[in-house]
Amino acid sequence: MPPPSDIVKVAIEWPGAFPKLMEIDQKKPLSAIIKEVCEGWSLGNHENFALQNADSTNFYITEKNRNDIKNGSILRLTTSPSQTAAQLHERIQSSSMDAKLEALKDLANSSRDVTFAQEFINLDGISLLTQMVESGTERFYWLLLLCFSFGDLLSFTLTAFVELMDHGIVSWDTFSVAFIKKIAGYVNKSAMDTAVLQRSLAILESMVLNSQDLYQKVAQEITIGQLIPHLQGTDQDIQTYTIAVINALFLKAPEDKRQNVIRSPKPINDEMAHQLYVLQVLTFNLLEDRMMTKMDPQDQAQRDIIFELRRIAFDVECEPNNSGSIEKRKSMYTRDYKKLGFIVSHTHTHKHLGFIVRCDLGRSPRVLTCMALQLASENCHDFHPMFFTHDRSFEEFFCICIQLLNKTWKEMRATSEDFNKVMQVVRDQIMRALTQKPNSLDQLKSRLQNLSYTEILKIRQSERMNQEDFQSRPILELREKIQPEIMELIKQQRLNRLCDGTCFRKISSRRRQDKFWYCRLSPNHKVLHYGDLEESPQGEVSHDLLQEKLPVADIKAVVTGKDCPHMKEKGALKQNKEVLELAFSVLYESDEYLNFIAPDKHEYCVWTDGLNALLGKEMTSDFTKSDMDTLLSMEMKLRLLDLENIQIPEAPPPIPKEPSNYDFVYDCN
Repeated sequence: MPPPSDIVKVAIEWPGAFPKLMEIDQKKPLSAIIKEVCEGWSLGNHENFALQNADSTNFYITEKNRNDIKNGSILRLTTSPSQTAAQLHERIQSSSMDAKLEALKDLANSSRDVTFAQEFINLDGISLLTQMVESGTERFYWLLLLCFSFGDLLSFTLTAFVELMDHGIVSWDTFSVAFIKKIAGYVNKSAMDTAVLQRSLAILESMVLNSQDLYQKVAQEITIGQLIPHLQGTDQDIQTYTIAVINALFLKAPEDKRQNVIRSPKPINDEMAHQLYVLQVLTFNLLEDRMMTKMDPQDQAQRDIIFELRRIAFDVECEPNNSGSIEKRKSMYTRDYKKLGFIVSHTHTHKHLGFIVRCDLGRSPRVLTCMALQLASENCHDFHPMFFTHDRSFEEFFCICIQLLNKTWKEMRATSEDFNKVMQVVRDQIMRALTQKPNSLDQLKSRLQNLSYTEILKIRQSERMNQEDFQSRPILELREKIQPEIMELIKQQRLNRLCDGTCFRKISSRRRQDKFWYCRLSPNHKVLHYGDLEESPQGEVSHDLLQEKLPVADIKAVVTGKDCPHMKEKGALKQNKEVLELAFSVLYESDEYLNFIAPDKHEYCVWTDGLNALLGKEMTSDFTKSDMDTLLSMEMKLRLLDLENIQIPEAPPPIPKEPSNYDFVYDCN
C-alpha cells in the first residue's frame, strides 16, 4: 500500500554524524519537525536550528516552500537564518583579512536565499556593505594586493550586495552619491577585476532602471563613451552586462542624447541577443518619431538642406541674388522641386521670396523611408546583426534601398504613373533579402543585387503556378485525405524527440551561472523522467541518472507563456519577452507543477506539441504548421509526379452507363 501523500521520506544530514532516514509529516508544523530532528541528535535549543536543502542552492526550508520537498530529498540540519545572519554580520567586520574574505564568500552564497536575506537586511546589513565599499581608498586597496587578492574581497562584497538587492526588499533610492561614485569608478577603470566589473555593471543597470533620481546621478558619473571599451573586449558576459547598462541609460535618457554604438562581430548568447533586440527596438522607435516630424519652414538649417539637395540633383551653382527676376527664379525653383517629387507652395513677402516645402524629402525617398523602417521592424522579431555594424546603420540601409529603387526603376522602364508598381517590387526585393538575415550591409547589398526585377518576376510566377496547381478541387480533396497521415507522422516524431530528452536551463531574474536539468519521456510513453545536472551534457542522459518521475496519467494540463507559474513570480524574468516565449509548465495533481524554459523556439515547439499529443490534444505550434505544409507539399508532389503537364479536371469524369450485356465477362472458375 503506498504511503499517504502527506508523508515524505527524506535523508537528513548533520556534520560529524551519520545521516538519518526520516519520514516527514507535512501536516505537522515545521518547528515540531525540527525539534524532533534535534532530539534525535541530542541537540538543545531547537529554535536556533533550521532545515536546508543539501544541494547547490542551500535554500532554507520554510512553511512556504516545504511542499517542494520530494521523496528521496536530502536535507541538512543547520543553524537558523537569524543565527547565521548575525554570525556573518559579525564575521565580515573582522580585522583579519582572511577571515573577512571567507565571511564575504559565505555571505555571497547565503544571500541568494530570500529567507536569509530578510534576516541579514533586518540587521542593517545592506548599509554595512555599502559603508565597506564607500570607505575603501586606492592606497588601502593597493596595500591589500601585496598580500591578498583585493579583487576577490570586493567581488564577494558586490556579489552579496547584488543578491540581497535582487529580492526587492530594500528600495534603490536609499543609496548615497559616494556609493554611486565608487561603483561608477570601478566601471570607468581601464584595468579592473572581471567579477568586480560585472557586478558593478549589474548594480548600475538596476539603479538606472529602478529610480529616475539615480539615473540622473549615474549619468553624471558614467557616459556611453566610457562603456564602449567594454564592448570591444572578448568577454561576452561583460559585453552583455554593458549592453544592459546602455539599454537602461537609453530608456531613461532624453531623446536628444540617445545614440547607437553597438558592434557584434561574432556569435552571441541568448541573453546578449535579447539585450541587442531591446536596443534595436528602441532605436527604431526613435527613428519613427523623427520620420513623423514635419519640416519647420522657419528653420533655416532645414531650408539649407533642401537647397543643397537641389544643387546636387541638378548640378547647379548658387545663383547670385540679382540673377533674373523674382518670377523667373520662382518658376525655376518650382520646376526643379517638382522634379524631385516635392509638393511646393509659394508665399510672398514685400522684400523676399519664400517657399514652404510640405515634406522633408522628395516623394520616392519619403515613401522609401517609411517602407524601409516598416520592413526593418517587421523582420526584426530577433536582433538583426547588420544594424549593429555601423554608427548610422539605418541611414546606410536607406542608401542601399534608394540605389535599389533607382536600379529597379530603370529595369522596369518605369514612368511616374508606375510609381506604386515600382515600390511594390522594391518592397518585395527588400523583404526577401531581409528574411535571410544578412550579417552585414555588404551582404544585404549582394543579395539585393541577385534579386533583379527579372528574378522577382520568375519567383512570383513560380509561386503563382504552385498556388494555382494546388487549389483545384481534386487536389484539395487529396490533401484532406493525406493530412491525417502526415499529422500522425509529425506526432510520432515529436514523441520520439521527447524520448531522446532535452537539457533545460534553470533561469532566474538574476544573471548568474546557469544550472541545468534534464527531462525525457520513457520509451512506453507513460512516464516523464527528470533530474538536476551539474553541467550541460554532451549527449543523452540515461533514465537511471534521472531520479524524479512524473506519470503521464497524472498530467492535468500544459500551459505556456504568461500563464506559467514561474512567469507570474516577482522579478525581471516575467518582463523578459524572449524567456516568456520559451516558457511552459506541466500541471499535475491539485497544485503541483513542473516548470520549463526551452533552450530555443524549436525545442519549445517540440515539447509543447509532444506533451499535447500525450494528452490527446491538438498540436498547434508554428513548427507543426510549418512541418505540415512542407511534408504535405512534398507528398502531394510525389503523388502527382506522373500527372505532370496533364490537366486535372475540376470534376470527376461521369460514370458510363451499364452495358447491354455482360457476355465479355470471363469466369475464371
